[in-house]
Amino acid sequence: MTTTLSGRDLLTLADFSPDEIRLVLDTAHSQKEAWAGGERYAPLAGMSIALVFEKPSVRTRVSFEVACARLGATPIVLSGADSAFSRGETVADTAHVLERYCDAIVLRTFEQAKLDEIARVASVPVVNSLSDDHHPCQGLADLLTIEEHIGRLEGVKIAYVGDGNNMAHTYLHGGALTGMDVRIATPVGFEPSATIVEEARTIAAQTGARITVTSDAPAAVDGADIIATDTWASMGQEDEHAERLRAFSPFRVDQALLSHGSFDARFIHCLPAHRGEEVTDEVIDSANSLVFDQAENRLHAQKALLSLLLG
Repeated sequence: MTTTLSGRDLLTLADFSPDEIRLVLDTAHSQKEAWAGGERYAPLAGMSIALVFEKPSVRTRVSFEVACARLGATPIVLSGADSAFSRGETVADTAHVLERYCDAIVLRTFEQAKLDEIARVASVPVVNSLSDDHHPCQGLADLLTIEEHIGRLEGVKIAYVGDGNNMAHTYLHGGALTGMDVRIATPVGFEPSATIVEEARTIAAQTGARITVTSDAPAAVDGADIIATDTWASMGQEDEHAERLRAFSPFRVDQALLSHGSFDARFIHCLPAHRGEEVTDEVIDSANSLVFDQAENRLHAQKALLSLLLG
């Protein structure tokens, strides 16, 4: 089935319109239900998809490989020393080679600029499976998870506390596109990109979403339906760990902070979690924690995404 997403790239969630986000989520809901009901349909049979990993991965790699297999496509995994971009060839040359073999390129990398360059030169869809600036596939999975548990997205209050990193940027875009009340709380000096905040506010003006950026974690969490966090030191920031522990300790999601949320506030985290740092065991192991539903929904969201991009 040809849709508005056929042949498109996904570099950030802002690449899609609100209606296109809705299409991905509806497709994911439908496919997940169909699979659970025993339906086995392989619309991408005969296709191959390059899965390129320049950063270590568990959830991203396994979820994309399984998604490819369930859709009938062959996943071509390139990682570590065998990564597609590890031999000194130009990014453009490698992208042109991959597009001759594969029907899509999925890349987990550091610089957003590399994804942007590949998307400019490649004739096949390019998917950002994580960069330093954005994590759109995780964002789709999280929106799917929130909708499953809350029953809606519009008007949902989501508070993200921690580093103004790729997940903060993703919640800004995703929440703005779906009409959510997005609160981002970070220590001073660790705020999200001002450009991305402005992009989110521009989108929010059209969707009715609300965007708040603050350094007051309890105020951000006040009445929130969803409380989210992420690691305080991402890959490549290990040397800053001690400094970050000091700066971020007031932003730890513990029972005291959670108590500022709604009476049944849910907790989400894209994993892996550093227990005792950004979140306590009592929160991540509680009945209101959705972290493993999120992890599962990476599979369903990405399966829907690939089927639409390659449809």
